[in-house]
Amino acid sequence: MKKIITAILSLLMFSACSTGVKDRLYIFDAGADSTFTVIGHQETGDGIIWITDTSDVHTPPVFQLMGHWDLSGYSHIKVVLVSGNATENINATFRMEGSGAKTEEGSLNTKISVRAGDTLEWLIPIAPSPEQPEILGSLKGLRATPFSIDGVTSTIDPTQVTKILISFDKWLKGTKLGLREVLAVQGKAVPTPSWFALSQRDFFPFIDQYGQFIHKDWPGKTKSDEDLRADLQKELDEMASIPASDDRSRYGGWLKGKKQEATGNFQVQKVDGKWWMVDPDGHLFWSNGVVRVTPSSAVTIIDDRENYFSSLPEAGSPYTAFYTTRDEFLYTYYRSWGVKTFDFSAANIRKKYGEGWRTAYRNMTFKRLKHWGMNTISAGSAKEIYREDRVPYCDRIELKTARIDGAPDRLNVIRDPFHLDFSKQFAEQLRDRKEELASTWCYGYFVDNKLVWGADHDLGRWVLKSSADQPAKKVFVSDLQHKYGVITALNVAWKSTYDSWEELLTSRAEPSEASLNDCADFSASLIDQYFKSVAEVMQQVAPGKLYLGCRYVTVNARVLEIAARYCDVLTFDLFWDSLSDFKLPQGVDKPVLIGEFHFGALDRGLFHPGLNQKGNQDERALAYEKYMYSALLNPFVVGTAWHQFSDQATTGRFDGENFQDGLTDVCDRVYPETIAKVREIGSKLYQIRTGHL
Repeated sequence: MKKIITAILSLLMFSACSTGVKDRLYIFDAGADSTFTVIGHQETGDGIIWITDTSDVHTPPVFQLMGHWDLSGYSHIKVVLVSGNATENINATFRMEGSGAKTEEGSLNTKISVRAGDTLEWLIPIAPSPEQPEILGSLKGLRATPFSIDGVTSTIDPTQVTKILISFDKWLKGTKLGLREVLAVQGKAVPTPSWFALSQRDFFPFIDQYGQFIHKDWPGKTKSDEDLRADLQKELDEMASIPASDDRSRYGGWLKGKKQEATGNFQVQKVDGKWWMVDPDGHLFWSNGVVRVTPSSAVTIIDDRENYFSSLPEAGSPYTAFYTTRDEFLYTYYRSWGVKTFDFSAANIRKKYGEGWRTAYRNMTFKRLKHWGMNTISAGSAKEIYREDRVPYCDRIELKTARIDGAPDRLNVIRDPFHLDFSKQFAEQLRDRKEELASTWCYGYFVDNKLVWGADHDLGRWVLKSSADQPAKKVFVSDLQHKYGVITALNVAWKSTYDSWEELLTSRAEPSEASLNDCADFSASLIDQYFKSVAEVMQQVAPGKLYLGCRYVTVNARVLEIAARYCDVLTFDLFWDSLSDFKLPQGVDKPVLIGEFHFGALDRGLFHPGLNQKGNQDERALAYEKYMYSALLNPFVVGTAWHQFSDQATTGRFDGENFQDGLTDVCDRVYPETIAKVREIGSKLYQIRTGHL
């Protein structure tokens, strides 16, 4: 039975002196002699209080401070967190509770991701509360709302704070998060947006006919259909005035680079100490791509949220078609839920391009990519676009065979590669793409996505907790029989009490600590079988297509060492500021793709900046430039893919994601600051890569 980790501290600090507020107020300092007691699991050391996730069950660890603080003289809370994880990021939550600004009880809530091994100084704005906090209860299905300020939502009275809680999402047993200090600090005042004063009646609806936020204005906001048409002509004129680069092959490779063997397919090769892709005609190729090229990026759920929208099409309108247009990649989620949706992005494209909007948008997309110097359409894009065979593309396939049922349901772990249907079903998934397999424009596939690997022993441990009919478990028990011979020998090594091998096979109990070395050995065998099986099917069914791996977010060195034996390319989704320090483990020398990255800001009407926030569009553009330079100068990296082509819906997609992560907005209008840098980098892509600027 897992313990809930709760540290309750009795602090001697109370409200700041009413006659004068200090520039900072220490709420908690792990290195100080504060009096505190701990209930549950915790460790101390090096001026850090550690909270640890001690089991697989779905109860999050919590660290709790009790007291009474008047924070009215402060603008931010500073929290210093330390990750005790070697490979996995930690999604941390900060929450303050106390009296409400307009209600009896209030709270302030926010989240952040702490990178593995990092120390993070987290500056949290003490956000204002809406005049009518009940509006917050009416907002659902949004990752961030109009009342989120830098990801913080508050209904608390800052003079009456009584509790502070720090927790993290359940992820992996053994996850450790350290707390060094919590303090209130003075800084730039947090502004209160005008709509915080609105009543429910005046706030709703808050989304206009174009899918934009009603209660805010910004440069480039669409206010009429004529704005859309004028913007189209303006963009076409700009393209005509700045010609695309003339040193590119038909695939977007480099005509002036060292010619390699033309194999008729994309390949990877090391040239002059740097990894490259090579296009089918033998030209050096660096993949400058973008994810989710689709007219339907801003599909959003309408059911039970009709009051959000000021103007949805009525029966008889040609725009009722956009209740049924769909994003192919995500459609299965909406279909399984049986919800009604509206496709704001495609509806706006129809208004912009007219009746032949699908063809016109496709053609405009190809013009843009060429003009911007982008040469790859990456995963999750519309088949009607990428199958035109005018720009190289890659896509993602997720395996559907039996999972390892002893793994926590919330974790996306590898499918059981020992299952008899594993290779057969993957081969069928590939054969369903016969048009792509025959195309020289398709350079390869990601197989699976953002898998969780855990510690070296976790996969083996989860296999032991699986049912007796799990194929991988049968293999594991067979391996153990071969190693130990008799069950008594295993019991001695594991400090266990199994009566027979059959009891071990049927047991779903947590294995002993002494078993973990064997679990680690089997984890390695399982991982090897997984990558080996996928690679063999790729070679048999999709010869000439690159096996691009599974898009890692966090991963340990052993997984990469095994994957490198079988994958043509190792792919990572890295939402960092720079790749200058990125490198592979010692002894691993493979080309690397960046499957996703982006930056976002909150100055263009959306409520969530995505996974790497910048202050405004100018900072966003500069961040793009820095990231791309670092990628092009990294000898391992053979390409990147921006996530994504167009913004997500202001009111969120199926899971609430509503990121400002597009190169274009919901109205198909480019973000000029970012696109200027995209075009600048794209025009000298190969000169930067080779150092011949």
